[in-house]
This record gives sequence, structure tokens and C-alpha cells, in this order.
Amino acid sequence: MLVGDAMNHWLFKTEPGDYSFGDLLRDKRTVWDGVGNNLALKFMRDVRRGDRVFIYHTGKDKHIAGVASVVRGPYPDPEGDDEKRIVVDVRAVAPIPNPVSLADVKADKGFSTFHLVTISRLSVMPVTPAWWKKLCKMGELSATC
Repeated sequence: MLVGDAMNHWLFKTEPGDYSFGDLLRDKRTVWDGVGNNLALKFMRDVRRGDRVFIYHTGKDKHIAGVASVVRGPYPDPEGDDEKRIVVDVRAVAPIPNPVSLADVKADKGFSTFHLVTISRLSVMPVTPAWWKKLCKMGELSATC
């Protein structure tokens, strides 16, 4: 998925009771931490400044809630004592006018290989350019996509 210096796209999951997209809008910027899964950490190591991120609410909500931008790429977790743990900094870009639910994604066969569908517990995952464009359209979000 990584192509030179091109911008990449990601989906980061969060439990809205812990930290929601609304919290990110209020804070404007945050350290994205708490990722422990090895595959999610592998993906997080590929995140770069300028990349776009869908913020996805887990739990009972299960939908894409907003778009963020990476403002600082991966660095060691300053709060952690595990050297493999990393974090990135993100800033809020815009809420999704029409939140895209997991049911909507699963109903579209074009997403059948998307990690959101195939690896439900994964908290950080790449989003192909085609999926990004389609999800933006489904969410009625064009100006910031």
C-alpha cells in the first residue's frame, strides 16, 4: 500500500466511551495510543505525517464517525515501558455527515477483504484508495476526503 511519499489512508478504532471523535474535535489534537496487537502495531509503524485516518467507533455504535489527519508519525509511547509500543499524533479534520456503519460496509461485497470485515478485533488498519473514496461517498463527505 505504501507508495513513495504518497498519502496513505487508515482506519483507527476507538471505544467512544473512552475517547470519541467528539473528544478529538474538542481537543483538536491527541496522541493515539493504547495499541497492543502486533499486526496493528505493524500497520501503525507505516503511518506517516499527512496521512488521513477514519476514526471508527466500536462497541454499540460500530460506525465511522470522522476523519483525522496524522500530524506526527510513529514514535515510542512516552507513557509506556514496552519498547515495541508506539503512538502517533492526530488532529481532527471533520465529522462524517452520514456515519458509515459496520452493517453498511459488510453489505457491500466490495469490502469483503477489508480488515474491518475480516479481522474484527484489529484496531489499526490500512484503507485502500478505492475503499477510502467509496467510504467518503457513503458518508457524504467530499470536501475533506
